[in-house]
Amino acid sequence: MEFSARYVALGDSFTEGLGDADPELPNQVRGWADRTAGQLAAARPGETFGYANLAIRGKKMKQILSGQVDAAVAMNPTLVTIYAGINDILRPKVDIDAMLASYSDGIAKLTATGARVLVFTGFDASSSKVFAGIRGRTAVYNELLREVADTRGAELVDYWRFREYNDWRLWGVDRMHMSTPGHINMANRVLETLGETARIPLPELPPIPVRTSAETFKDNAAWTREYVGPWIGRRLRGVSSGDSLSARWPVLRAPVVQG
Repeated sequence: MEFSARYVALGDSFTEGLGDADPELPNQVRGWADRTAGQLAAARPGETFGYANLAIRGKKMKQILSGQVDAAVAMNPTLVTIYAGINDILRPKVDIDAMLASYSDGIAKLTATGARVLVFTGFDASSSKVFAGIRGRTAVYNELLREVADTRGAELVDYWRFREYNDWRLWGVDRMHMSTPGHINMANRVLETLGETARIPLPELPPIPVRTSAETFKDNAAWTREYVGPWIGRRLRGVSSGDSLSARWPVLRAPVVQG
């Protein structure tokens, strides 16, 4: 089928959709990119709208650039979103300057197609006791990315400045990936960047629970055991949660439009 508009989403778990569970969809997740695609298609009823999502959880910059960019270019996209590099920043050592030089080359390939290309700054994790330590690295990454976006003609979705994500109700139980409300909010932020007027209704957030110190300690211990321990273990073994997974929507198709 020929599509008059073609949106291709690239990246890691952020774009794949972790934290926004949907057992009926590939990899059992939905995510902000699916939601954005559905909204864009719904806003253009007379247009054939194609959507592909090549993102796979755990992928680092080199893997995204080598495994996803050329595939996206081959689809002759009219819109591309790409989020890459944060899994690299989480590693003990990373050459951020070299990484952003490679990223710049990849983004240049995408903008050369004539597509609108949206790139994302990294989140300001200062409110996280676990990830606050990468705040400085992320700030350097972001500043270099701003220059790349200016140079390569990409548009910036400035996640670093989205202070609503200091509300932990926008995060999933693993505290590493956005919750369903967080993904819906991100979809709306992307729609805003694109100049779209429609927004996806955000569900009412649950009340913030009042926890005793003992309950908080118990919750943190369970979280460390269930999520942080396995996460660290995978990195020590050099494996990823996405090693056995394929892209959710590897070819252009009409997006799933859901309420």
